[in-house]
Amino acid sequence: MKKRVSLPAFLVAVVFAALAGFGFHMWIQTSMTQTSVLEEAKQEIETKFIGDYDAETLKDAAIEGMVNALGDRWSYYLSADEYDTYEASVNNAYVGIGVTIESQMEDGGVQIKRVQEGGAAYKGGLKAGEWIVAADGKSFDSLTLAQVKALISGKEGTNVTVTVRSQDGQQRDVALTRSKIVVIPVKYQMLENQTGYIQIQNFDSTASQHAKEAVGDLMEQGAEKLIFDVRNNPGGLLTELLDLLDFLLPEGDTFISVDYTGEETVYHSDESCVDLPVSILVNEETYSAAEFFAAIFQETGRGQVVGVQTYGKGYSQVPLRFSDGSAVVLSTAKYFTPSRVSLIGKGVTPDVVLSMTDEQNVALVGGTLSIAEDTQLQAALKG
Repeated sequence: MKKRVSLPAFLVAVVFAALAGFGFHMWIQTSMTQTSVLEEAKQEIETKFIGDYDAETLKDAAIEGMVNALGDRWSYYLSADEYDTYEASVNNAYVGIGVTIESQMEDGGVQIKRVQEGGAAYKGGLKAGEWIVAADGKSFDSLTLAQVKALISGKEGTNVTVTVRSQDGQQRDVALTRSKIVVIPVKYQMLENQTGYIQIQNFDSTASQHAKEAVGDLMEQGAEKLIFDVRNNPGGLLTELLDLLDFLLPEGDTFISVDYTGEETVYHSDESCVDLPVSILVNEETYSAAEFFAAIFQETGRGQVVGVQTYGKGYSQVPLRFSDGSAVVLSTAKYFTPSRVSLIGKGVTPDVVLSMTDEQNVALVGGTLSIAEDTQLQAALKG
């Protein structure tokens, strides 16, 4: 889940927290020592290094190294260009080739999770489950995920040639033209027995609005039950999650956040709700806001969860921008269910535990798994 705060406010809070925890003298002494050592290293490089280097690259690497040393896979550094791409992605509108990729590098590339219909990758024949291993001839072997995203992304109308590795190991080069992609994160349809099916691909901007519209349309069609599919949903914005929970659930607590200062915020739903039986589909790629969505329905007894154990992410990240436009996306809060249960490292255990084959999961991600072959969906329909 992502929120936005200004950097000065964050730094002021950190300073006061440091003063309270360590005492003024100790905090000043420690900070000055650390700053002094960093400045010493910078000066030694600038005055004595015999080779050529780029100062911007050095700065990026230094900040990225500090963030990586936190040991938190959810915190990361973004250059100014990378931040622009990040900002666009959380708005479900971006310029690119039209793919969603895995959140980590593996086997020298990034695996495609989803291909956006109508985008350049879709037109070029790229498939979910394939790997992108290079862009314009530059191998991804030694690159970070942020660097890979920057290579794939670019300005509207520009070209990029990606090297794609299929699941059988064959590689091919595909020339693509970047274009503006507007993601509609919700798809829905009426299934058998007056059951409304709603797939939520992420909880970024507009997700709640589209999900509420889907529920309204399905109820007008006579839906007597709802199935929400948040499998392979990476999460998104807290505001989107809370808005949808408020729409669906009756009056009561829905969510708890505890920030870096220890301040606790309890969120509530009003009495207006959607009074229909609900099932929620999850899998191991259900993250953050998506797994809290399932957990809260399960905990409040308002919905049955079907699938396999979710990932187990319970930190919130905020992007904190620097004066040059770069930023760190930093974990600054922990999230809990209304009963103060953390999902960190354990996720949500479904009420009906049912796994699928690798082939089924690949087809699910690629959008080619039929309703009849989707055993998790079939279980929810019968439940």
